[in-house]
Amino acid sequence: MNAGAFRAAAGIWYLWRMHALIPALRRARIIPVIRCQRAEHAATACAWLREVGMTILEITLTTPEAVPLIAALAREPGLIIGAGTVPDAEAAAACLAAGAQFLVTPWLDPAVVGVARAAGACAMAGALTPTEIRACLCAGADAVKIFPASAVGGPAYVKAMRAVFPAAIFCPTGGIDVGHAPDYFAAGADWVGIGGRLVDEARIAAGDKPAIQAAARAALGLLEA
Repeated sequence: MNAGAFRAAAGIWYLWRMHALIPALRRARIIPVIRCQRAEHAATACAWLREVGMTILEITLTTPEAVPLIAALAREPGLIIGAGTVPDAEAAAACLAAGAQFLVTPWLDPAVVGVARAAGACAMAGALTPTEIRACLCAGADAVKIFPASAVGGPAYVKAMRAVFPAAIFCPTGGIDVGHAPDYFAAGADWVGIGGRLVDEARIAAGDKPAIQAAARAALGLLEA
């Protein structure tokens, strides 16, 4: 079997149902992951990132008042809002009711995937090993969040997984910064999730808007690279 035939055979069982949101996520390349200890800092981060043109945001449920923030942002035209670190099906339903268009888990919870798919939302399930990645795909996940990517080899690890899953949709997350993002894309990432300097809570608390927006502009600059 040649490489093209193998790719088709390996991917046909999940590529046929690619979610409609995937092209927008691929175009964005970098998805800010909003994880703060204080609700007001999360809201400020979102506002500052939106001002420089970031229109896709992931609000993690470890952030206080995350669901109300998702609801407020989802009402804004032109934004695509997702929920991260979704712990269970009940939380998933609450996020979808608030307007989340994608749900992210750092592990595989088939119930969360099922809630997302039933609502027409994009399901991104977390995995690390080949066994876990295959389990995510078999459970119906639209994309696989490879987590924690930087702790297990970074781009080299993503490249190794891409060789095994040539048609899967990968979103590496965990310890990635803007400067390393091109290496992940070259290794086969479809997009990456980044917190770090994009959502540096100490800088947000200090009111350092220029620093946060400089990091965001650097991220947006990758779209033109």
